Amino acid sequence: MTTPSEPSLSIGALALQTGASVRSLRHYDAHGLLTSSRSANGYRVFPAACVAQVRQIQRLIATGFSLDDILGFPDCMRLVEGAQMCPETAQAHRARLQLIERQLADLERRRARLLETLAQGAADTATTRSPAAQIKRSKRAP
Repeated sequence: MTTPSEPSLSIGALALQTGASVRSLRHYDAHGLLTSSRSANGYRVFPAACVAQVRQIQRLIATGFSLDDILGFPDCMRLVEGAQMCPETAQAHRARLQLIERQLADLERRRARLLETLAQGAADTATTRSPAAQIKRSKRAP
């Protein structure tokens, strides 16, 4: 919650400063990733610290973390902009990287199999007639 002396931002101002959509900010707020309060006129306002939090959320999402994953890193949301990586996420980043490397290796194996299949199919096609060509040839025969 913002205090009277603490600067606060409207949801639109926060969206402009972070590049996040208003809808995304509402979603982060609903998930408990951001803390907002209501102004006297009922508008949602965010403490200025939310700028760094939104940018941290965006970085984590860009590396493949879900909002539920990010909820598991509460201390990371309190990092100031430009701070080093949060220790809580370092292990999660390593685990995510290992998963991606396994997926890449699996994709490489699939790619190799597809290339082999295509190469074999091209070789088979070059030595045999297609079924359509065989039918045309049999219709011409007396």
